[in-house]
Amino acid sequence: MNRFLSLDHLEKTFGTLRVTADLSLEVSEGEILALLGPSGSGKTTVLRLVAGFETPDSGRVVVEEEDVTRTPPERRRFGMVFQHYALFPHMTVAENVAFGLDAQGMGKAEAAARVAETLAVVDLSGFQERRVTQLSGGQQQRVALARALAPRPRVLLLDEPLSNLDPTLRERTRRELARVIRRVGITTVFVTHEQEEAFDLADRVAVIHRGALQQVGSPEALYETPATLFVASFIGRSNALPATWDAAGNVAVLPTGQRWPAVPGDPVSGGEPVDLLVRPESLVFAEAGAAAAAGSVPGTVVARRYGGRASLFVVALDGLSEVEVSADSRTARPEERVAVAPSSEGPMPRVYSKERNSETPA
Repeated sequence: MNRFLSLDHLEKTFGTLRVTADLSLEVSEGEILALLGPSGSGKTTVLRLVAGFETPDSGRVVVEEEDVTRTPPERRRFGMVFQHYALFPHMTVAENVAFGLDAQGMGKAEAAARVAETLAVVDLSGFQERRVTQLSGGQQQRVALARALAPRPRVLLLDEPLSNLDPTLRERTRRELARVIRRVGITTVFVTHEQEEAFDLADRVAVIHRGALQQVGSPEALYETPATLFVASFIGRSNALPATWDAAGNVAVLPTGQRWPAVPGDPVSGGEPVDLLVRPESLVFAEAGAAAAAGSVPGTVVARRYGGRASLFVVALDGLSEVEVSADSRTARPEERVAVAPSSEGPMPRVYSKERNSETPA
């Protein structure tokens, strides 16, 4: 990896609360990295440490081999788009975008040219004289982005950039945002709790939980090969079943006796109690009468979420919990008796040590 931005063993504590725990990350030049996690996971604190709004108790922030850990935010040459945009309603679009240029001592003519150039990048040419109060939410977001980009920063930081938009506008603005960032080619780090947003925008996603980095990788890697129980539970949809690990056979043995092929998601020993995580598309319906022979588990369909050709079925398994199965919408109906078995398609089921993850909520 061509290291451009490095977070080196960052630690941050507020009072007795450890918000960031020995977190290290590297971002290559031009890469878009998402910091993804639930509310209170510490992801915004990480972004504020990168921006310089917070100072770590230990660890370093390095950009282009320059240690900026103690450098004030205004001298880091980072652009920031805040969650609520922080635009000035009494100013025009051009005045908002030029705001950061004044601090650089840029002349009016040069600043006007830079504003026009940056607004063209975000597809807002001709909007210079409009008030920001006259713009839609998506347009305001692009003005905030233009203001961050106008000083030509070396890193772009975004804090929940689309959270203020309604779902329909959010999806369209997300596409526009991704197009602009990739057109500029700027190294970008953004915070979100929305998996779809992270997967759509980012080259890689760093999953953070309780201030610790759980896993960093492509969306495909996080979904198909989650490294921890938390990642497996947090990313996408998954079913969790108790089991015992049979290391010799590479199978998880369910309490009801069925043996399902699986792979370890973290280090587990033979005979150890585990959590078996299975994606809905990794399960299929089987003939109920052939349950024992096929290794399938009988149960009853309790609900169906219609999704066109494929629907999500909720099945109460006999002697176990409910699971979700993705299947053809015509396969079954609520209250129908069925049997569920692992599929040969979809991500391989994974097992995680119960002892190692005893304090990690699924």
